[in-house]
Amino acid sequence: MSYDGRTVKKHKQRKSKRRRRIFTFIFLPIMVLALSAAAYGAHLYNKAESVMNSTYNPLDRESKRPVAVQPEMDNFSLLIIGVDDSSKRGFSTSSRSDALMLATFNKDEKSIKLLSIPRDSYVHIPKLGYQDKITHAHANGGPITTIETVEELLDLPIDFYLKVNFDAFIEIIDALDGIDIEVPYAFSEQDSNDVPNAINLEAGYQTLNGEEALALARTRKMDSDVFRGQRQQEIVKSIVKKAASFDSIGKYGDVIEAVGNNMETDLSFDQMKSLLSYATSGMSLNIETLNIDGQDLYLPNSNGNQVYYYQLDELSLQEISNQLKKHLDIGTTNLGQNETYQDEAQGEDVEPNTDY
Repeated sequence: MSYDGRTVKKHKQRKSKRRRRIFTFIFLPIMVLALSAAAYGAHLYNKAESVMNSTYNPLDRESKRPVAVQPEMDNFSLLIIGVDDSSKRGFSTSSRSDALMLATFNKDEKSIKLLSIPRDSYVHIPKLGYQDKITHAHANGGPITTIETVEELLDLPIDFYLKVNFDAFIEIIDALDGIDIEVPYAFSEQDSNDVPNAINLEAGYQTLNGEEALALARTRKMDSDVFRGQRQQEIVKSIVKKAASFDSIGKYGDVIEAVGNNMETDLSFDQMKSLLSYATSGMSLNIETLNIDGQDLYLPNSNGNQVYYYQLDELSLQEISNQLKKHLDIGTTNLGQNETYQDEAQGEDVEPNTDY
């Protein structure tokens, strides 16, 4: 294998690890709910129900299913939307999606297939009527536009969505009284309010609060996105380790509130509880990560600037679509919705993955 071939392979492996990292982070609240209910019984269960009910936000959209699915009985799909946003900024529908993943659940196999869709993927956005980065779908219509875009892209129904912001990251860590982690080097970084150099850390193993951990996750001044991804993975491992410790049992109530303040979903509390059968199936749970092949693409925008996109490979896209359809047991026939559009690129970013 050539040097370039090895580099591409390693790059894909690192991307796969980062996708598993994000999946663990998104579903941590659900697993924490299970631990909480067991530890505290009726009191914490009632609190979890109240908080999770506050996150319930059904969307006024037309379902692609002839009959609505029930997670406790049916296979279903869940679109996970992570936004670089916060309650301070309004948790708005105008923010871009930084993490976009589709999870399909098979009730008989107790298995999950997880597809990560790169934020710069060059796709047709139905509401806009032209191709653009998929991250711009949320910025032009929130979850509904994102759902419609993914449904057309993969030619399959999206049954539910779950949207979280990065305040959850900060507040969960603070609720756990910080995490213990190795800081590789001294640096200064902006805080969650974008105040420059508000966070200053020294190198070494130490306890970080939520703001400090976010700064460690975001900084890339002294290395690259690859190393930043590795740091984020270590941070999430530290969160999981701290949350699972006996000392943290008394803090689960605060963790639940942190999740509830920074999440919205059209899963009801009863439907969300059905996901616990997957989370508590232990070693028998099969989680498979899927990646869409593609290549870098640069196109000029209306100002003549070169804009970076990720061009998805059509054959790879079709293969993954068929895999997900089979997992959902809805058939694998191509319905002909994955068309190629030739409209002018409308994006404004000139560098790939410049946002956290």
